Amino acid sequence: MGDSAGQEDDLPESVVIELRRTAAELLGQVSAYADDMLAYILEQIPEASADDEIRGLTLGSCSSNLEAAMSMVRHGIDVSAATAPVTALQHARAMATRGYSVDVMLRFYRVGHAYFSERVLTRITDLVPDPVLALAVVAHLQQYAFAYTDRIASEVAAEYVAELDRIQTQARAARTDAVRALIAGGRTDLRRAESTLSHRLTGWQTAFVCWTDSDDVDLARVGGTVGAHLGSPHPLLVPDGARALWGWVSTTAAPDIAPVDLRPLAGTIPDTVRVTLGTPARGSAGFRTSHLQAQRGRRIIELAGRGAVVTPYAELALVDTMSGDLDLTRAFVATELGGLAVAGRREGEERRAVLAVLDAQGGLAAAATELGVHRNTVLQRMRRAEERRGRPATERVAELHAALRLVDVLGPLVLAPEPDRT
Repeated sequence: MGDSAGQEDDLPESVVIELRRTAAELLGQVSAYADDMLAYILEQIPEASADDEIRGLTLGSCSSNLEAAMSMVRHGIDVSAATAPVTALQHARAMATRGYSVDVMLRFYRVGHAYFSERVLTRITDLVPDPVLALAVVAHLQQYAFAYTDRIASEVAAEYVAELDRIQTQARAARTDAVRALIAGGRTDLRRAESTLSHRLTGWQTAFVCWTDSDDVDLARVGGTVGAHLGSPHPLLVPDGARALWGWVSTTAAPDIAPVDLRPLAGTIPDTVRVTLGTPARGSAGFRTSHLQAQRGRRIIELAGRGAVVTPYAELALVDTMSGDLDLTRAFVATELGGLAVAGRREGEERRAVLAVLDAQGGLAAAATELGVHRNTVLQRMRRAEERRGRPATERVAELHAALRLVDVLGPLVLAPEPDRT
C-alpha cells in the first residue's frame, strides 16, 4: 500500500466534489447497507451466526466501519487516520474468547470488503450520472476501501492476539494454581479442578517430570510422547520454567513402567532430555504422591550427574530414602564397603560383581551373564572385593546391598577419591 492511498491531493476538484457528495449519499443509507452486509457475511461465514452476541457484534462492526469510512471520505480525512471502531475491537475479542482462529476473524474483513466492491460500488452509476466522474469516484473509493480495510484488519488482529494472550495467561495461571493446590494436598474442589485442568482425577494417576539443559528441545512434544506411551494421548502438561515440564496421565488401569517396558519410549526421546516417572497411584492423592516421587527422582538423577533417559522412581527409591543427608550417606557407604568405597577402576569392577551376585540372590552364573564375563571372573572379583571390604559378603547383607546400590546410582558423589597407585 503506497503512502498516497486514500489521499485526494492529486484528484481534480470536480472529482473531489462528486466523491464527497457520493459519500454523503451512502452515509444516509448506512443502516440498510449494514443489514445487507451482515446477510452477505452470514452466507459465507457460518461462524457469524454462532450466537446472538457474535451476530450482534458483526452487525455493529459492519455499521460502524461503513459509517467511519464514508464519514472520512466525506470530510476528506486521510485513511492513515483511521482507527478500529469499538464494536470491531469487541468483535475481535469475542472471536478470541470463543476459540476461533485469527484467519476466521480476518475473513470477516475480506468478505466485508468484497461486499463493498460488489454491492455498493456497482450502484455508483446511479449516484453519479457522468460516466467519467463515476469511474474516477469508483476508483478512489475502491482504493480507499482497500486501504481502510487493511489498516483496520491489522488493528483488530492485534486486539485478537492480545485478547488470546490474556485468555491463555489466565488459563495457565488457573491451571498452575489448581496443580499446586493438588500437590499441596489441601482441600480441593475436585470437579472444579478437573474442569480447570481438563484432566480426570479419578482412576490411576501417573506423574512424570521432563527436563533438559538444551534450549532447542520441544518439551511439550516430549511430554506428549511420554503421555501417549503411558496410555493418554492428551496428558496434563504444566511448564516448570523454560527447561522443565511436569506431566500427568489419568488411566483406568496402572500403566507398566518397569525399566524393560520403558525401553521403547527411551528410544524416542532426545538424548539431551531426562524423564523420571512417579509410581502410578489412585485419585487426587495419587496425583500428588506420584508427582512428588517424579520430582525426587529428578533430584537423584541430578545429584548423580548421570542416569538413563527414562527412569521410574522405583529404581531410585532406596537411594532417595538414604540420601537425604549426603554426609551420612558417605559415612554409611564407607562403613559398609571399607576399601571398596573408592572411585577406582578395579574397585568399580569388584563392586559391580558383588552387586550382580546379590541381585541374583547368590547366583554366580546369572551374575556372569548380567556382567558379560566368565563365571570364574565373577568369583575372583568377589574374593578381591571381600578382601577390600574386610569381611565376607555374607555379613550384613542388607546393608552391603544398600551401600552398593547407593554407589551404583550416585557414583563418585559418595566415594573416596581414587588413590595414587604409582
